[in-house]
Parts: sequence; structure tokens; C-alpha cells
Amino acid sequence: MLEISKNKIKIKLKTYDYTLLNSSCQSIINTINRINGKIKGPIPLPTKRKVYCVLRSPHVDKDSREHFEIRIHSKLIEINEPSSTIIDALMKLNIPAGVDIEVKL
Repeated sequence: MLEISKNKIKIKLKTYDYTLLNSSCQSIINTINRINGKIKGPIPLPTKRKVYCVLRSPHVDKDSREHFEIRIHSKLIEINEPSSTIIDALMKLNIPAGVDIEVKL
């Protein structure tokens, strides 16, 4: 039997600010398209919400509370058949601060 090993690089981007996420995805896509790489994405993933409940007063008025929310936006980009030039271009790419990047081979 022949086993076909398909090389893929999965890039997962996470941030609190969706505008940073869109701009960093666009810069990654532009770099890969410049080198003529095959790409899937950006695939939007569900937004995660974290809600924190805080008492307004430390001693009295337990019924008075505030709710704060943090939203984590994320997108996935898949690169099919990556070459060494694509990897080098991605390593040199400047991504703004506040964007978390996970790369899986």
C-alpha cells in the first residue's frame, strides 16, 4: 500500500481585538500568495466569552454586582504542501503585539 503523507501547517491566531486578527490574517495570506503557496482560510472559529461577576461593594449590598466580559476571537489558516521559502517568509513576518499564534505541523 502507498501512504500519501500530506504536509500541512496549521496556524491558529487568537486575540482580544478582532481588527488585529483581521490585519494579521491578511498579512499572512498576502505573504503566502506572493510565493504561490496553496492556502485554506482564514476559517473563523467560534468566539469564546469569559464573564466575570464582581461585587460592587466589598462589605454590604451583595445584590449589587457588575459583570465584565472578555471575548477571544480566533481564526485558522491551513497551508498545504509548504516549502522552505514559505516557512522562511512566515518566520520573517511581523505580527502585531496582542496576537497569539499557534503553529502545528
